[in-house]
Amino acid sequence: MPFISTKTNVTISKEKEKQLKEKLGEAIAIIPGKSEAWLMLAIEGDIPMYFKGDDSQPTAFIEVKIFGNASSEVYGRMTKELTSIYGEILGISPDHMYIRYFGSSDWGWNGGNF
Repeated sequence: MPFISTKTNVTISKEKEKQLKEKLGEAIAIIPGKSEAWLMLAIEGDIPMYFKGDDSQPTAFIEVKIFGNASSEVYGRMTKELTSIYGEILGISPDHMYIRYFGSSDWGWNGGNF
Protein backbone atom coordinates (compact mmCIF):
# COMPACT_ATOMS: atom_id res chain seq x y z
CA MET A 1 0.00 0.00 0.00
CA PRO A 2 2.53 2.64 -0.88
CA PHE A 3 1.40 6.12 -1.84
CA ILE A 4 3.69 8.79 -3.26
CA SER A 5 2.39 12.35 -3.42
CA THR A 6 4.26 14.98 -5.40
CA LYS A 7 3.66 18.72 -5.16
CA THR A 8 5.84 20.95 -7.28
CA ASN A 9 5.92 24.36 -8.89
CA VAL A 10 7.20 22.77 -12.12
CA THR A 11 4.86 22.32 -15.08
CA ILE A 12 4.47 18.59 -15.68
CA SER A 13 3.66 17.51 -19.23
CA LYS A 14 1.94 14.17 -19.88
CA GLU A 15 5.29 12.81 -21.06
CA LYS A 16 7.05 13.86 -17.82
CA GLU A 17 4.12 12.51 -15.79
CA LYS A 18 4.51 9.15 -17.51
CA GLN A 19 8.27 9.17 -16.89
CA LEU A 20 7.68 9.90 -13.21
CA LYS A 21 5.10 7.11 -13.00
CA GLU A 22 7.53 4.61 -14.50
CA LYS A 23 10.54 5.65 -12.42
CA LEU A 24 8.57 5.83 -9.17
CA GLY A 25 7.09 2.42 -9.95
CA GLU A 26 10.62 1.03 -10.10
CA ALA A 27 11.92 3.00 -7.11
CA ILE A 28 9.23 1.83 -4.68
CA ALA A 29 10.82 -1.64 -4.74
CA ILE A 30 13.69 -0.17 -2.70
CA ILE A 31 11.34 -0.51 0.27
CA PRO A 32 11.12 -4.20 1.18
CA GLY A 33 7.79 -5.79 0.29
CA LYS A 34 6.62 -2.84 -1.82
CA SER A 35 5.97 -2.88 -5.56
CA GLU A 36 4.25 -0.96 -8.31
CA ALA A 37 1.41 -3.49 -8.15
CA TRP A 38 -0.04 -1.63 -5.12
CA LEU A 39 1.47 1.83 -5.71
CA MET A 40 -0.83 4.85 -5.84
CA LEU A 41 0.52 8.18 -7.11
CA ALA A 42 -0.69 11.78 -6.97
CA ILE A 43 1.29 14.22 -9.09
CA GLU A 44 0.46 17.91 -8.82
CA GLY A 45 2.37 20.50 -10.83
CA ASP A 46 2.14 24.27 -11.25
CA ILE A 47 1.57 24.80 -7.52
CA PRO A 48 2.79 28.13 -6.12
CA MET A 49 5.67 27.13 -3.85
CA TYR A 50 8.24 29.13 -1.93
CA PHE A 51 11.46 27.73 -0.53
CA LYS A 52 13.52 29.99 1.72
CA GLY A 53 11.19 32.84 0.70
CA ASP A 54 11.92 32.38 -3.00
CA ASP A 55 9.60 31.04 -5.69
CA SER A 56 11.99 31.32 -8.65
CA GLN A 57 13.55 27.84 -8.48
CA PRO A 58 12.04 24.42 -9.24
CA THR A 59 10.86 23.05 -5.88
CA ALA A 60 9.07 19.91 -4.70
CA PHE A 61 7.52 18.38 -1.61
CA ILE A 62 7.24 14.60 -1.80
CA GLU A 63 5.45 12.32 0.64
CA VAL A 64 5.96 8.57 0.72
CA LYS A 65 3.38 6.71 2.78
CA ILE A 66 3.55 2.97 3.34
CA PHE A 67 1.74 0.18 5.13
CA GLY A 68 4.13 -0.83 7.89
CA ASN A 69 7.53 0.77 8.34
CA ALA A 70 11.02 0.64 6.94
CA SER A 71 14.44 1.39 8.39
CA SER A 72 16.23 4.72 8.19
CA GLU A 73 18.77 3.04 5.91
CA VAL A 74 16.03 2.04 3.46
CA TYR A 75 14.52 5.53 3.57
CA GLY A 76 17.99 6.96 2.95
CA ARG A 77 18.39 4.84 -0.19
CA MET A 78 14.90 5.90 -1.28
CA THR A 79 15.77 9.57 -0.78
CA LYS A 80 18.87 9.19 -2.93
CA GLU A 81 16.81 7.57 -5.70
CA LEU A 82 13.96 10.07 -5.49
CA THR A 83 16.27 13.09 -5.65
CA SER A 84 17.85 11.54 -8.73
CA ILE A 85 14.46 10.92 -10.39
CA TYR A 86 13.06 14.38 -9.73
CA GLY A 87 16.34 16.00 -10.74
CA GLU A 88 16.52 14.08 -14.01
CA ILE A 89 12.88 14.46 -15.04
CA LEU A 90 11.85 17.82 -13.58
CA GLY A 91 15.19 19.58 -13.10
CA ILE A 92 14.74 19.99 -9.35
CA SER A 93 17.93 20.31 -7.35
CA PRO A 94 18.21 18.02 -4.30
CA ASP A 95 18.52 21.09 -2.08
CA HIS A 96 15.10 22.31 -3.27
CA MET A 97 13.01 19.32 -2.28
CA TYR A 98 11.76 17.87 0.94
CA ILE A 99 10.84 14.20 1.20
CA ARG A 100 8.69 13.01 4.09
CA TYR A 101 8.12 9.37 5.02
CA PHE A 102 5.11 7.99 6.88
CA GLY A 103 4.57 4.42 7.97
CA SER A 104 1.37 3.05 9.47
CA SER A 105 -0.20 -0.34 10.13
CA ASP A 106 -3.70 1.16 9.86
CA TRP A 107 -4.63 1.12 6.17
CA GLY A 108 -8.06 0.55 4.72
CA TRP A 109 -8.87 -0.90 1.31
CA ASN A 110 -11.83 -2.53 -0.34
CA GLY A 111 -14.18 -1.90 2.58
CA GLY A 112 -11.87 -3.23 5.28
CA ASN A 113 -8.50 -2.77 6.95
CA PHE A 114 -5.30 -4.73 6.53
